[in-house]
Amino acid sequence: MLITLTTDFGLQDGYVGVMKGVMASIAPQVPMIDLSHLIPPQDVRSAAYLLWTALPYFPAESVHLVVVDPGVGTSRRPIAASTAWGYLVGPDNGVFSYVWAATPPTRIVTLANPRYRREGVSQTFHGRDIFAPAAAHLAAGVAIEALGEVVDDPVRLPLPQLSIGPRIVRGEVLYVDHFGNCITSVGYLTWDGDHLRLDPAFGGGEKRILPATRLTVRSRGVVLNGVQRTYGLVAEGEPLALVGSEGMLEIAVSNGNAGRTLGLRVGDPVEVSW
Repeated sequence: MLITLTTDFGLQDGYVGVMKGVMASIAPQVPMIDLSHLIPPQDVRSAAYLLWTALPYFPAESVHLVVVDPGVGTSRRPIAASTAWGYLVGPDNGVFSYVWAATPPTRIVTLANPRYRREGVSQTFHGRDIFAPAAAHLAAGVAIEALGEVVDDPVRLPLPQLSIGPRIVRGEVLYVDHFGNCITSVGYLTWDGDHLRLDPAFGGGEKRILPATRLTVRSRGVVLNGVQRTYGLVAEGEPLALVGSEGMLEIAVSNGNAGRTLGLRVGDPVEVSW
């Protein structure tokens, strides 16, 4: 059993360390792994993407603690969920939506039992007082049913856009990583010789075989011809489209920052045609 932590707390303050201290007091034998603490502030969609791509690489019995919580102190519920990818602990604000699309929850509960909270819960730091204790107790073997009542109407974000037509695929920018690579919802893509197999990750549509060298990728005035296999196949500073490590189409700049250079942001439309 282990606990992962994902927050938008950054690295300057002691918030993450305090949560680890709370969990270590409850479950000192459980290892903790920092997934990321540099999610853009209050960016629930980026956190949802990060979880969706990262959680399959962890042991199935892991506990994943997520605190990206713009609604802290409001009526939004604190929840825990059990899935095939492990337990999820965090705010009921849609942050688990992409994970649930891949592996539906078998149970969702509120974190209402005071036995598994800290005394004197702060209105502004539920990560310390509600989420961290719940995650640690789950990792220590407490049954999820003990944490609170069942939730049957969790908040779900709309799934990323992905529509597939005879000669066009429409998606959107889903995430911009540390390097400025703009990861889109167009995927999953796998190479088959000089072609790409598209097995839709989101939404409807049939599988497609795409002619990689004859594809045109467009987004907000950016037009790229062909899909490359890796970043270094174009000159430094040149934009390109490629298939990233998670099988999603990316818009990048070789040894540069596509988000900044091309002005692309999460939610921008993307079209792939041939």
